Amino acid sequence: MDVSMLEAVALVACGGAVGAVLRFGMGQLVPSGQFPWSTFAVNILGAFLVALIFFSFSTEMSDAVRLFLFVGLFGAFTTMSTFTLETTTLFFDGRVWDAGLNFVLNAGVTVLGAVAGQYAALLLA
Repeated sequence: MDVSMLEAVALVACGGAVGAVLRFGMGQLVPSGQFPWSTFAVNILGAFLVALIFFSFSTEMSDAVRLFLFVGLFGAFTTMSTFTLETTTLFFDGRVWDAGLNFVLNAGVTVLGAVAGQYAALLLA
């Protein structure tokens, strides 16, 4: 890695700040009434952009740029970015079973984790 741990933390933090502000901005631009359209918009845009940038430029990127963009900015902009990139990479690497498993675990089981968390909160109340 061409950056120190302190530099890595600073890059992720700066990227995260930018991503969080962009996510907030999307929430203001895309109305959400009965359905969370702004979250959907952020996730689909983030998934598209992270794949576009990664598959177009990743071999030319320094570790610093990767940390800023993929961990910081896209990590804060959308929680779907890493999940979609990893699933897509597995699929195109011919690891279709692993891609499917990753999809099921992240899209399904994590929702069950949230349901369990809500029930735990109710029990503690």
